[in-house]
Amino acid sequence: MSAADSSLLRPRLLGRATVNVVVAVSVLYTLLPVLWLVLASAKNRDALFSSDLLSLSDFSFLQNIGDLFAMDGGLYGRWYVNSLLYAVLGAAVGALVSVACGYAFDKYRFRHKEKLFGLVLAAVMVPQTVLALPLYLMASEAGLVNTFWAVFIPVLFNPFGVYLGRIFARGYVPDEVLEAARVDGAGELTTYARVAFRMLGPGLITVFLFQLTAIWNNFFLPMVMLSDQDLYPVSLGLYQWNSSASVSPEYYPVVIMGSLLAVLPLILAFVLLQRFWRSGLTAGAVK
Repeated sequence: MSAADSSLLRPRLLGRATVNVVVAVSVLYTLLPVLWLVLASAKNRDALFSSDLLSLSDFSFLQNIGDLFAMDGGLYGRWYVNSLLYAVLGAAVGALVSVACGYAFDKYRFRHKEKLFGLVLAAVMVPQTVLALPLYLMASEAGLVNTFWAVFIPVLFNPFGVYLGRIFARGYVPDEVLEAARVDGAGELTTYARVAFRMLGPGLITVFLFQLTAIWNNFFLPMVMLSDQDLYPVSLGLYQWNSSASVSPEYYPVVIMGSLLAVLPLILAFVLLQRFWRSGLTAGAVK
């Protein structure tokens, strides 16, 4: 190999090594908290603070699971069901609404369409915590405070999901296909339900996953809206237990175990739907 070739090869190898180091550090930064959570969930209260975390001498994984679902009369199980209802049902309905709105913005012409879509984009930049107090006041006027609907209804409308829905409609649904369906006598609703909706499948799954993650991790809105513990999601319930742990240390192991179980639905959803999610992220990339 000549000196010129060697001088060209060194920057490439250096750049590749730098990228590998950055990726390795990022992966380590992401996985270390999860590893700590897995190891700590197998410790009882005394071993959690007194023994080596890597030691397997005080293995109490199954006992901690039993204590978790028995604590406070089995509240954790109810919180888990509540979170599944809020997140899974809310994400499914919200994804359907977002994709339908995005489809309408892309395929139909109506007055002030771009101005209205500009409002949607502006709403994307508004933090959800800013909206918590106005939503509480509106729910109070409607008599919905401290009910299931006070948390469920606001999560159905996601401006970012509408934006993604328009991108997916533009990338996946050709106008020629819609025109062919109309020529065959299909109405607008039939064209959307039987033609466009099937093409929007990957986009729908992508919006669903984004919605699922956001709703499952939602904390501030339930904290503002709810006072009944039976309606708490997992995030708010674990926060309450963690606040009580300083006075009652027996809550520490169940909080850690509950946190570990709380991440499982998100991992499962991404693993099962990753094929659609990956294809959905490339919508509109290739014409």
